[in-house]
Amino acid sequence: MAAHRRTRKRTSGTARTVLTVALAGAAAATGFDGPALADPRRTPEQVRADVARLYREAEAATEQYNGAKEKAEAARHRLRGLQDETARRRARLNEAREALGSVAAAQYRGGGLDPALRLALSEDPDGYLRGAALAERVGSLQNARVGQVRTQLGEIERLRGAARVETESLTSRRAELERHRKTITGKLNAARRLLSGLPAERRDTGQASRPSGNAGDGPAAPVTARAPGPRAAEAVAYAYGKIGSPYVWGATGPDAFDCSGLVQAAYRSAGVSLPRTTYGQIDAGRRVARSELLPGDLVFFYSGISHVGIYVGDGRMIHAPNPSAPVRLASLDEMPFAGATRVS
Repeated sequence: MAAHRRTRKRTSGTARTVLTVALAGAAAATGFDGPALADPRRTPEQVRADVARLYREAEAATEQYNGAKEKAEAARHRLRGLQDETARRRARLNEAREALGSVAAAQYRGGGLDPALRLALSEDPDGYLRGAALAERVGSLQNARVGQVRTQLGEIERLRGAARVETESLTSRRAELERHRKTITGKLNAARRLLSGLPAERRDTGQASRPSGNAGDGPAAPVTARAPGPRAAEAVAYAYGKIGSPYVWGATGPDAFDCSGLVQAAYRSAGVSLPRTTYGQIDAGRRVARSELLPGDLVFFYSGISHVGIYVGDGRMIHAPNPSAPVRLASLDEMPFAGATRVS
C-alpha cells in the first residue's frame, strides 16, 4: 500500500514536469511574446526588434482595417440611398394604386350594359357617343396606370435585391473589421507586454540615430517655401503643427493619428481628398523618384506599402510611427523605402 502511494507521488511529479515543459513550449511557440518572455537571456535590442516587428505587423493590419472600414462606410451609404429610393418608389406606387382604384370604382358605378344596347336606348345618341369616346380614353388611362403599377413593383423588387446585396456586403465588412481589430489589439498588447520589461529609456523602438523631432525643431516656413505648390505647402505646415500628437490606430485627427490618417488629414486641410489607406494613397498622385523628392511628397515604406510619411526635405519626413512614439520628424533611412507620390 505504501509502495502504491509512492508510485502515485512520483507520477504526479512527472506530470507536473511535463506540464511545465509543455507550457514553456507553448509560450515559445506563440508569435506575439513567447520568445522574449520565455528566454530571460534576450538582450534589450532583441526585445526591441521583436516589438518593432509587432508594430509593423499591427500597422499592416491597421491599414487593412482602414480599408475595410472605408468599404463598409461606402456600403452603408449605398444601402441608405437604396432604402431612400425604395421609400420614394413606394410612395409613387401607392399613388398609382389609388388612381387605379378610383378608375375601377367609377367603372363599377357606371354599370355593365352592352355598349350597343346603351346606344339604342339612349335618348341622346350623340351625347352617348361622346361619353363612349371618353370611356375609351379612360380605359387607356387605366391601362397606363396598370403599367405604372407594374413598373413600380418591378423597380421596388430590383431595389430590394440591391439592398440585400449591400446588406450582405456590409455584414461581411463588419466581420472583416472585427478580425483586423483582434489582430491589431493582440499584437499591440503583446508589444506592450514586451516593452514593460525594459527600462523606460529603452522603450522607443526606433533607431538611436532617429531625429526625435518636436515643435521646437524650427519653423515650417523654410520647408514650405520649397514645396511644389500651395497645397503641398499647406499639408507640410499642418504636419509640422501636429508634431507631438499621439499615435492611435485608426485615428485621422485632429488630436491623434495613425500614419495614413496623418497624411489624409494634412492634405484635407489643404482641400485635397486622399484615400484612407497607404495602398490607396500611393496611387493618388504622380510617382516620383527618391532623388526628386520635394516637401509635401508622400513617402512609403516596406514591401507591403504599410507605412507612409510626408517628406519635408533634407532626407526627413514627418510621420506617425507607432504607439510607442508620437508624430515626429524622422530620417527616410530608418525604414525600407518603397516609393513616393506627388499629390497635385
